[in-house]
Amino acid sequence: MVMGQEELVFLPLGGVGEIGMNAALYGFGPEKGRKWVMVDCGMGFAGEEQMPGIDLMFPDLSFIEEKRKDLLGIFITHAHEDHIGAISELWPRLKVPVYATRFAKNLLETRRLSEPGAPKVDLREVKPGRRVTVGPFELEYVPVSHSIPESNAIAIRTAAGLVVHTGDWKIDPTPVAGDVTSPEAFTALGDEGILALVCDSTNVVREGFSPSEKEVAATLKTLIADSPHRVAVTTFASNVARIRAVAEAAVACGREVVAVGRAMDRVIDVARECGYLDGLPEFRRSDSWKNLPRERVVALLTGSQGEPRAALARVSRRDHPDISLAAGDRVIFSSRAIPGNERDVGSIINDLVTQGVEVITDRTELVHVSGHPRRDEMVEMYKWTRPGTAIPVHGEALHLDEHARFARAQGVQNVVKARNGSLVRLSPGKPEVIDHVKAGRLYKDGNVLIDEKDRAIPERRKLMQAGLVSVAIAIDEDGVVLGDPAVDIIGLPNRGRSGEPLIETVVDAVSRTLSGMSRGKLKDSEGVEKTVDRAVRTAVNEVWGKKPACHVQVVEV
Repeated sequence: MVMGQEELVFLPLGGVGEIGMNAALYGFGPEKGRKWVMVDCGMGFAGEEQMPGIDLMFPDLSFIEEKRKDLLGIFITHAHEDHIGAISELWPRLKVPVYATRFAKNLLETRRLSEPGAPKVDLREVKPGRRVTVGPFELEYVPVSHSIPESNAIAIRTAAGLVVHTGDWKIDPTPVAGDVTSPEAFTALGDEGILALVCDSTNVVREGFSPSEKEVAATLKTLIADSPHRVAVTTFASNVARIRAVAEAAVACGREVVAVGRAMDRVIDVARECGYLDGLPEFRRSDSWKNLPRERVVALLTGSQGEPRAALARVSRRDHPDISLAAGDRVIFSSRAIPGNERDVGSIINDLVTQGVEVITDRTELVHVSGHPRRDEMVEMYKWTRPGTAIPVHGEALHLDEHARFARAQGVQNVVKARNGSLVRLSPGKPEVIDHVKAGRLYKDGNVLIDEKDRAIPERRKLMQAGLVSVAIAIDEDGVVLGDPAVDIIGLPNRGRSGEPLIETVVDAVSRTLSGMSRGKLKDSEGVEKTVDRAVRTAVNEVWGKKPACHVQVVEV
């Protein structure tokens, strides 16, 4: 490589090797003077068992934070949380323009107004099909079908060539709301010559074509019309096509729609503003539910992923202030559980079934389709685009590996297996990984962002597994223990395997340890804490079979 030579590089910081937290950088120029654009800035959901106390995860953007004077903008492909959900948290670290279509822009603005203290982001509207020039980049939004309106691939042009970043997409000729994926548009890009296709891998392991939203709409219409009593439909709040399908089905059989949940309300407001619910009557508020005839109502509820504070979970627990269901009512899960959420969703379903509510899921009816392409759809994309290089993204290791084999089978000359932090040189020369940079996760812990190395998470995991023993000891300056140590156990069973109280086991271990130490050693507070810690953990392990976390504090008097 010639020193100072202009290069085009790709650097994912999230969403490659995982589902969610999508954030990708494209850089152009010599290494010391490279300019950058970012595509998407999304969040992920943390599992409570793996990340106790943590709800949300964000990509670690420290690499580009250090170079933010060279970052020219963030370009949003679409308004799903795994593509825009980190904007509010991370934008203050970057403070660059954020480009998005009207729907995504309005959704970001609406959410900011509902979140106290959220930053006023520099949002700039982009028209689908239009081109935006920033520095050495020209970016064109190319409409695609997906499970939210105004989804786009982004064609990125530089002096080094054209890269197509597909974002999330599928082929759906009848999407109910939103655009179709145009063969002509992508064929034209292929004719221009595509240096690299950076493509969605989510459903590459599934054969065939995914069904259309129109087919789901037809099923929902039948299921709502056939129900003798109340119907509740839960889906992703962002799925405007599904919201429209439910509303059209309700109108067709003389029912009114009641929208329930803040996220649902936000999306409905923006969808109406952008014209995606034109021709449909206004939806009713949740407090009207009790006054509407049982056979003349449909509820649209948040909570399809089992979120404990969402509307459906509260309904299933019978603690929602407005919405209630009874035996003979019907609940339709117009969604599929994201991996990791199955247990929470199953718990809600069981609660509803126990109450005599009929539950319908995609296991038995076509009430949900994915927004991502199956293999035959991907075959079409590769036929249209004919890229020189394929880079699988948006998937876990299994999806990326399978996509790499698939791309080679389509005749792609170069396939680059990237992961978060892989710096890929696209041009000049053969595309390949040339370096690895820092990439990781940030966790939203209450109102604080912490990184992966923060001790809070492993300590919480340990507390979940083995509880905590707390010991406080007062020792004077002569090395004399004053009074009895204060001992408490939290999260341990009351008794050991032979029935002995565990608190007594701890007290005995502390007493034996202190009585066996000389005054000279008792003057060393740190040494006392370590010795007592070790003795307590060993003693508890002998009678319980687990070593708890232990907090020993010596108070010097």
